[in-house]
Amino acid sequence: MTTTSRTGTTPDQHVLERFAAVVGSAHVVTEDRIGPDYHHDEALAGAPVAPRYLARPATAEETAELLVVAAAARVPVTARGSGTGLSGACRPVEDGLVISFERMATVLEVDVDNQVAVVQPGVTLAELDAAVAPYGLMYTVFPGELSASVGGTVGTNAGGMRAVRYGVTRHNVLGLQAALPSGELVRTGGKLTKVSTGYDLTQLIMGSEGTLALATEITVRLYPRPAHSATLMAAFADLTAVMRAVPAVLRTGVAPTILEYLDTRTLEALTRAQDLELGIGTGIRAAAQAYLVIGLDDRERASLDTGIDLLGELLDALGALDIYVLEGYSARLLIEAREKAFWSAKASGADEVLDVVVPRAAMPEFFDGATALAHAVDAQLIGCGHAGDGNVHLAVYCREETTRDALLHRIFALATGLGGAISGEHGLGRIKTAHFTALADPVALALMRGIKQVFDPAGILNPGVILGGKAVP
Repeated sequence: MTTTSRTGTTPDQHVLERFAAVVGSAHVVTEDRIGPDYHHDEALAGAPVAPRYLARPATAEETAELLVVAAAARVPVTARGSGTGLSGACRPVEDGLVISFERMATVLEVDVDNQVAVVQPGVTLAELDAAVAPYGLMYTVFPGELSASVGGTVGTNAGGMRAVRYGVTRHNVLGLQAALPSGELVRTGGKLTKVSTGYDLTQLIMGSEGTLALATEITVRLYPRPAHSATLMAAFADLTAVMRAVPAVLRTGVAPTILEYLDTRTLEALTRAQDLELGIGTGIRAAAQAYLVIGLDDRERASLDTGIDLLGELLDALGALDIYVLEGYSARLLIEAREKAFWSAKASGADEVLDVVVPRAAMPEFFDGATALAHAVDAQLIGCGHAGDGNVHLAVYCREETTRDALLHRIFALATGLGGAISGEHGLGRIKTAHFTALADPVALALMRGIKQVFDPAGILNPGVILGGKAVP
């Protein structure tokens, strides 16, 4: 991609000096000295944008003071963690400031008794996992990319395959410290598993994609790390059969950790890209159109075996063409391959990857409708996703931009018409905001704009994201 060039003036020396006074001159970079990694995230659509300023604060106080300077100078601000997002939420604004949290990347506390960890926003999921593993604990939000920062997952309310059992980020973040454009720091929530006192500001900031406040400290819920795990993969003749099996699996009470679907083209692409051999016979490959992947884990081996047997019998009764029980290395390889689905789609030339969410029961109707919409414009959809919570991931192959944009809008309209939403876990960013504002309830949009005005009256925080509009004047 070609980075969008700047059309404004050169950096304002006074503003630059004020940023440097906050974080030190060594931690402020301008214009051509800002590396291209800071111009984009992993979204497939849209061109990278070069910001005017890059600042790396070391503390919450420095973050808040940077916002004061930016608000006074009307400089738009985009927060950045690891840059692994898929919707352009951390793609900067031209002539704006990127606040990178790479110097705020410390696990501040692991509280075993309360089963929480307190971390700075730049901590990656891999670093958090390494910090809590010695205590036999784990953080359960895992969107498939361990290099993602905890702050970034807060911004987008990231989910992942484990959400069917443990929920998405908003179910696992108990409290925040956040910097406001006023220069104030606010604390919300804490080491509490429930609260009924006033408005829930933690949840309001969660998923706001850096448009309301910037999280500077995050308190996350931890769970015991299971000792035993296994993965079942069931082949079915079509996707409708897979979706019919999902509620039956959930009704057993086995509580799967992972409940995923893969269409046959996605499975073939993943196994080919990852050189994965699953032992699926030629006959099953020819007959199966979709697969259900069920991950189980337990503290006790006997309980895990009971769950495997129960689900195996159920899947057989529901018409599975074949059932594969994978453990250890084979199971890990399959889950890792599923986690790399985005990269496989990107490598195969996908033009966009969607994360539409619909009620579970509506998934077959959504798939049929989306497929028909794609065929009407000679586009192709290849899919996988979180069957347990209705989160559909579609790789879209449609090269012509105008045609693709119209197709995406029709797919989003279909999803919302079925009671769903445009994004289940990637966020709206700069890629999907226009579709959201066109399809959303006007009353809800007006309320959101009012909330934005209260938090960010100067309009400097990630302008154009979620609510649309242009950068600050």
